Amino acid sequence: MGQQILVSWIGHADLRAMAASLPASERRAVAEVVRTNMDDDQGTGPVKALLDKEKFKQIHLLSNYDPVITKQFVGWLKRRCVTHQVKLPNPSEHGQILDVVRPLLAAIKLEEDDELCFHLSPGTPAMAAIWILLGKSQFPAKLFQSHWDKVWQTKIPFDIATDVLPQLLREPDRLWQHLAAKAPQEIRGFEGIVGKSEAIRMAVGRAQRAAIHDVPVLILGETGTGKEMFAEAIHYASHRRDKAPILINCAAIPGNLLESELFGHVEGAFTGATKKRKGAFELAHGSTLFLDEIGECDLNLQATLLRVLQPPPKEGPCCRVFRPVGGEKDVKVDVRIVAATNKDLTKAVEKGEFREDLLYRLSIVTVKLPPLRERDNDLIMLADSILLDINHRLRKRTETGYQDKSLSEDTKRFMQRYHWPGNVRELSNALLQSAVMAEDTTLRPHDIAAAIADLPGRKSDDVLNCALGDGFAIDTKLDEIQAHFIRRAMIEAGGKVTKAAKLLGMKHYQTLSAQLDRLGIEYEAEES
Repeated sequence: MGQQILVSWIGHADLRAMAASLPASERRAVAEVVRTNMDDDQGTGPVKALLDKEKFKQIHLLSNYDPVITKQFVGWLKRRCVTHQVKLPNPSEHGQILDVVRPLLAAIKLEEDDELCFHLSPGTPAMAAIWILLGKSQFPAKLFQSHWDKVWQTKIPFDIATDVLPQLLREPDRLWQHLAAKAPQEIRGFEGIVGKSEAIRMAVGRAQRAAIHDVPVLILGETGTGKEMFAEAIHYASHRRDKAPILINCAAIPGNLLESELFGHVEGAFTGATKKRKGAFELAHGSTLFLDEIGECDLNLQATLLRVLQPPPKEGPCCRVFRPVGGEKDVKVDVRIVAATNKDLTKAVEKGEFREDLLYRLSIVTVKLPPLRERDNDLIMLADSILLDINHRLRKRTETGYQDKSLSEDTKRFMQRYHWPGNVRELSNALLQSAVMAEDTTLRPHDIAAAIADLPGRKSDDVLNCALGDGFAIDTKLDEIQAHFIRRAMIEAGGKVTKAAKLLGMKHYQTLSAQLDRLGIEYEAEES
């Protein structure tokens, strides 16, 4: 039969009970801490009442009091206890309590059949609430209460994982709507995320909620949507913020070297391994490991990752056990995983290119980043912020007399009409190139248009040599080509149909207007 492991706060009522047995001089010192009348009968206090009735293999006491008083209290209990001194500026703040309690629970070693027990009575109501939430989810536990000399086990008639979440997930809109209440700049860790649209607020809200829990997060989004920035924000919004995160781009490292990069190697493990080297998992101990482009890992490495991401029995959710390449001993670390990809991993699973079980293990929480075209009015706010940073960097790092650049109103309108397939990264690159190349201090539509045309991936395909058959339709291809050049002309003309028609060699602007309508290309009508 398993043995009980108790975790409890020391509360005011416990100190008052202790003080009742102390000489008057020592009692006054405790009275200054708890600030209450010491003349009334205080009973035995919640902690001692529980210890008098129940037997525990280990007793872990959390204290927000002076270490001297904590030591005095443990001596008064006459029990062997492990004390944990913590600092809580506000013991009624749920987030602060969670940040303190979670890593402590993860560090407690439980043998098979041991039972974790939380004591709800000592401390603030917020402390009791955190015990209930953790005890019914991440750290299953017995819940005890005590009053005077009475002790009882509290039964909470629900389970968060099986009873609460499924019901909430059936109503996802209602569940997540509240996450859009704050702008990113108002949330710790996410201050660098620019935008006020509901789409970005929802993404930030989900990421912020995920940040406070030590569970894997999978960030999904098109190229250039800011996945790395979100991963860093999740880290700095978590209790791991004091240590720098570790980044690994799985697509940038050859497959035969990626295992060593992640798990390290011993000397002589392979040709060129002249000395022992720590991998990313070991370097990220106590921090966050960001696996970018996780969809590029081959199936062999996926199998290895699957094993490493499964915490051993009785260990915390971020316990990772692995063996360095060529090693004979396992290494155990505490690492939170955040992964990202621009691939559709569900389709990759269907094609046999990605393991379904690994996908489930990585995506305990998913955060999908919206493309720039879906972010309503964020574009100009983003452009202004990026250009401000570009001005600062170029002014600081060059000696060529660089002058700050700004965006004209017609440039802003033109930028809003462009669909930015490369998202924020394309926007940033276009602004940087424009700022460097423009002669005027005000960036005009043609400056941005020239920068977009020069970006990688913006050159036209060799349409004369494209493959025939397999769905090829000449009318569709010709429309795509026509739409491509019409969009370019509208960009370079700053949205002026008459000017764009001349750039395209059309004699009448009405001809271009008809093509814009036929191809569904949005534009602003010219003012008469």
